[in-house]
Amino acid sequence: MKKILTKNFEIPESHALKVARANGAYASLDKLFKMKPEDVTAEVKKSGLRGRGGAGFPTGTKWGFIPKNTDKPVYLVVNSDESEPGTFKDRAILEKDPHLLIEGIIIAAYAIGSKTVYVYFRGEYYRQWERFFKALREAEEAGLAGKDINIYTHRGAGAYICGEETALLNSIEGYRGLPRIRPPFPAVAGLFGCPTIVNNVETLASLPFIINEGAAAYAAIGTEKSKGTKLISVCGHVNKPGVYEIELGLPIAKFLAEYAGGTLEERALKAVIPGGSSVPVMTASEALKTCLSYEGCECAGTMLGSGGMIVIDESACVVRCLADIAKFYHHESCGQCTPCREGCGWIKKICDRIEAGSGRDGDPELLLSIADNMMGKTICVFADALAMPVRSFVTKFREDFEKHIRSGKCPSPL
Repeated sequence: MKKILTKNFEIPESHALKVARANGAYASLDKLFKMKPEDVTAEVKKSGLRGRGGAGFPTGTKWGFIPKNTDKPVYLVVNSDESEPGTFKDRAILEKDPHLLIEGIIIAAYAIGSKTVYVYFRGEYYRQWERFFKALREAEEAGLAGKDINIYTHRGAGAYICGEETALLNSIEGYRGLPRIRPPFPAVAGLFGCPTIVNNVETLASLPFIINEGAAAYAAIGTEKSKGTKLISVCGHVNKPGVYEIELGLPIAKFLAEYAGGTLEERALKAVIPGGSSVPVMTASEALKTCLSYEGCECAGTMLGSGGMIVIDESACVVRCLADIAKFYHHESCGQCTPCREGCGWIKKICDRIEAGSGRDGDPELLLSIADNMMGKTICVFADALAMPVRSFVTKFREDFEKHIRSGKCPSPL
């Protein structure tokens, strides 16, 4: 497989400009500036690149929503607020090849006509911000960045909700990180009321290959609906947790065996969350029949999401897993919408009491009812991000919940 995103990861000091340029960094810029901006957008459309932040929306199509001949400044915002539990692949790019991201930023800014870029960092990513900032200064001093665009970094305060693009924009503007009602969408009225494109780190890091090698070369990788490569960050009960670049369409069974090194102590697989904590869980049998692609996960009733894979083996308690997920979302809810604010806390309370051995008959039905009253009923998809795991965990592992309630304790050995 041809590596696109991780090709320099194993090279010592790959984050330094001298090393990065020796290994191809910024090679796309000569070709880029000979193209018209609209031709760059068309090339990205033809490549089939989809946003790698979770939603999987076609990148070139998103760029095309910027109003033509606008008299307002156009902003590019880079979402580096990687806070989804189980996801740590953008962190790897920031640490090991920040110049790849900077090159991608230059490409995207040129395509959409942006002169000002904000890179929004997760609050806890201090070292990653520091490394990116140093790389940016190197690129500016070398005349590679900073001539036609101004790139600013902005560090958040560690709020998961600011990974939602409109909450992120509010945060940059100095307001509380609350999602906005849409329409208008950011491409029309985003940062400071101006046309804005928000792209994820991994998405932008894919652009240099597309410009260098052409859309056809990128589209030749992957599946019909899922083009290119994808970073998968895998954690949980596996022998080799980490970040791996795969060709989209790879079977999960092959990924677990050949990349992740199988489950710990060869224990039986129980469940897989393929795209971060917010997507529906799969049973072992479902996972082993599914491929890592947008359409493959969709057919299995889940989502590829951010590619943050969490592997759960037979030793784990799925009730405890759901309780931990609920604890996170209850803590991180911005509180703006009642179904989310109250629903997340209610779900956490019920999961906690089931896990503690104080579950009641009807609790599984109550969890499903609360999830149904959260799903699709809030300004952003935060409520859905807990409702989907609740629905899938309770439905697919109902017996585990019933055992807790009947026995008055957690039956898991760990």
